[in-house]
Amino acid sequence: MQQTAARMIALCAAIFAAGETRADGAPVDFSGRTVEWFIPFSEGGGSDTWSRFNAPFLARHLPGQPEIRIRNEAGGGGTRGANQFAREAGPDGLTVLGTSGSTQFPYLLGDMRVRYDYADWTPVMVAPSGGVVYVSAELGISDWREAAALRVGRLIFASQGPTSLDLVPMLAFRLLGFDVRYVFGYTGRGDGLVAMQRGEVDIDYQTTPSYLRNVAPMVQAHEAVPLMTWGVLDADGHVRRDPTFPDLPTVEEVYELLHGAPPQGPDYDAYRAFATAGYAAQKMVVLPSDTPPRIRQAWQDTWRRIFDDPDYQARASEVLGAYPQVTGEAAEALYRLGTHVDPDIRAHVLDILSSEYSVRLRD
Repeated sequence: MQQTAARMIALCAAIFAAGETRADGAPVDFSGRTVEWFIPFSEGGGSDTWSRFNAPFLARHLPGQPEIRIRNEAGGGGTRGANQFAREAGPDGLTVLGTSGSTQFPYLLGDMRVRYDYADWTPVMVAPSGGVVYVSAELGISDWREAAALRVGRLIFASQGPTSLDLVPMLAFRLLGFDVRYVFGYTGRGDGLVAMQRGEVDIDYQTTPSYLRNVAPMVQAHEAVPLMTWGVLDADGHVRRDPTFPDLPTVEEVYELLHGAPPQGPDYDAYRAFATAGYAAQKMVVLPSDTPPRIRQAWQDTWRRIFDDPDYQARASEVLGAYPQVTGEAAEALYRLGTHVDPDIRAHVLDILSSEYSVRLRD
């Protein structure tokens, strides 16, 4: 699984550089129009931060410079807004969806709330990302090397639900042996951040854009302590430290600190598979698959212009992290990676959710 994912990621740059044949047809012009960008999460989280950073560049580079309107449709662990997009979006290029692992995981696990199918969509941009787990400074630790102290007593985590992107930390905490009480029902990671700031929870994670914007100042103010990241895969399928946070360990490093040996076995395979599916293609911009080729091409060309924009290049790493963003065939390769999981791993995770959290996703 890891080597397959890494090979696909390694091929992306070459595929992207090869370019694509332009679609024929009348020029696309969105002058005087409004593009509605569905974000199926609350304001303030990683997806919202990501979309609001990108929106002005889309307004600048899309043909006709249309208005970009962010539509936050939170709820259902990320499924509500995706369901609405599936019902409402037309093939005119004026409605797009920003997906996340929290829309992908319910789909991968067969969640009954899902009324959308990734086969019905086509990606025009994919943005790998990362995430950082951090804890309240009130827990009394000052460094990740003191993680053993977190295994004494119960931690509290604000969650969107066990089939959202929160599945990754849930599997990680379980692997590490942390005793965590999950408070379900939050509508986005932004809400989890607010709960942490209010002192209602004491362990949280944010995806990279939200962490850089919202949590890094808390760390500087000694209100929060960063613990670990999900890491990235190198070309050989090995887990390496996240390049945006090179001073922070991976889950694997923390596990070895606590247990004296590298992680292995079904629980680790489950964690790593969903961490890969959720972060290698963590955020995606999709259109309905019946969108005409010339409109899809216009969106892909727009993202290429954005990636080449000097202003974007100067600011993107600081806001979004040091991850390559892609379009075209490279995006399609990552799209496939993020929307498929091994059936045996899926079955293992479903068993964990059923036996430990009484979560049954199917009739």
